[in-house]
Amino acid sequence: MTDDAVVAVPQLTVDDLDAETNRERLRKRAAALPERADLAVFPEYALTGFVPDDRVHDVALARETALGWLREVARESAVAIVAGFLEAGADGRTYNTVGYVPPVETADPDGGLPDETAVYRKRNLRGAEADLLTAGEERVVVETAAGATALLTCYDLNFVAESAALAEERVDALVVPAAWPAAYSENWRLLLRARALDGVRWVVGAGRTGSREVADAPATEYAGRSAVVRPDGVVHRSLARGERDLVATLDEDLLREQRAFVGSV
Repeated sequence: MTDDAVVAVPQLTVDDLDAETNRERLRKRAAALPERADLAVFPEYALTGFVPDDRVHDVALARETALGWLREVARESAVAIVAGFLEAGADGRTYNTVGYVPPVETADPDGGLPDETAVYRKRNLRGAEADLLTAGEERVVVETAAGATALLTCYDLNFVAESAALAEERVDALVVPAAWPAAYSENWRLLLRARALDGVRWVVGAGRTGSREVADAPATEYAGRSAVVRPDGVVHRSLARGERDLVATLDEDLLREQRAFVGSV
């Protein structure tokens, strides 16, 4: 991290199995963000939604398609984008994937995907995900305005081994798109704080809000409660369940001071 980064979390609802509607929603929300934002983080499955049955395979997007859509959002809003989607892998499998696309100034002027583009496939699947999707294998760290930034997804927060491995890589920020159930929202907040504290890093949690109401699928209420947590485990900024934007500055000096305090420098 070279300067204080400004991170935005547009907390939103998601239309499950309706990628075109979600694409337009992301575009509008990103375009309305403050001009000073460096990075916008959207929830898990923000482009496609998710239902616990075989319909996930029908709505899954090819990686190039999803990243192309995110690149358009990044170009129009001049901000780096992180967002989740169901990925139709080239291997015929379906993945819970998070894409990162850098801001327009680093993008390929010829329209291709820039070298800094990255994807993370969720390594720890839960419940119906484990029956329908394939777990990823690689941990992913990208360079953003917040410095070395690791990508995790929702349930990954529960696994201390993930946090420990990323602490070894000395990441400055951990970005976590999620679709956390409202019934367990206290666990979400607790784990965000724990992962900030045990890695001495900034943590940005982007929670889906609203509910899933899809025919022949169980209804689910989502927690929202997006938050930015400081490297000392203190909640810096947070939301309740409304469709609002969380905007926070990640203070480089605070990160440096906390690492010196705990002896991790």
